[in-house]
Amino acid sequence: MLSKFVDVYDGFFGAIERATEGWFIGLTARLTFASVLLVYFWNSALTKIGSGISGIFSPTIGAYAQILPGVAESYSYNIDTIPFLPYGLIVFLGTYTEFILPALIVVGLLTRLSALGMVVFIAVMTYVDINFLAADAKTIGAFFDRNPSSLIADQRLLWAFLLIVLVVKGPGFISVDALLGRLVGRAGN
Repeated sequence: MLSKFVDVYDGFFGAIERATEGWFIGLTARLTFASVLLVYFWNSALTKIGSGISGIFSPTIGAYAQILPGVAESYSYNIDTIPFLPYGLIVFLGTYTEFILPALIVVGLLTRLSALGMVVFIAVMTYVDINFLAADAKTIGAFFDRNPSSLIADQRLLWAFLLIVLVVKGPGFISVDALLGRLVGRAGN
């Protein structure tokens, strides 16, 4: 009786696994990222740039305050006095990371590298939030505390896990990476 149940169980879930192999995990992870985090990161990046076309290339003092709060404060929140190297470069890269990497993940281009970059970005963002933006204990939360609602420990762990799935499994067959791989594969034959 038990072996019959195991056979049915293995047969049913084995069929699901075979039907979804190579496309489902990567596509679902990218769509989940798009629905949960794409707009979050883009809206965050939009708070860091100026208005109009020229504003795209001009991180605001808000960008400095969010990314390098101590530096912004030490220069009295005056962008003109903050040296570009290294501070302006860090702010520029941090700001455009929030635009570029999420877009690459969603379309599935350079997905593994982009997802790894986002994991690092989230780690840096978390470090800044805790050490420089004075996140309180409730916001930080704790692992294994039976309260899954902290904005940092709980949410960002889930974000990182989703991205690590993409690093390990890749974007799947339905992605620009896979399309380029097929094109390159055909060109080499």
